[in-house]
Amino acid sequence: MLLVKVLLVTLLVMIVISLFTGLGFLLKDKGQTKRTAYALTVRIGLSVLAIIIVIVAAATGALQVNPSPM
Repeated sequence: MLLVKVLLVTLLVMIVISLFTGLGFLLKDKGQTKRTAYALTVRIGLSVLAIIIVIVAAATGALQVNPSPM
């Protein structure tokens, strides 16, 4: 369970780094290169991976989800 949480936090940190890297490329290149699009692709891939890990961890019981309030 701790491994899943550490993995998710690491992925979230990598997503934020990719976000600011893309911003830096956008400001520096002024749309002349494809580095901003590549940073966006990396960020989307990491986000999809994080969502898949949460779904699999919740389905296998490695991650406890909150019950419905109803």
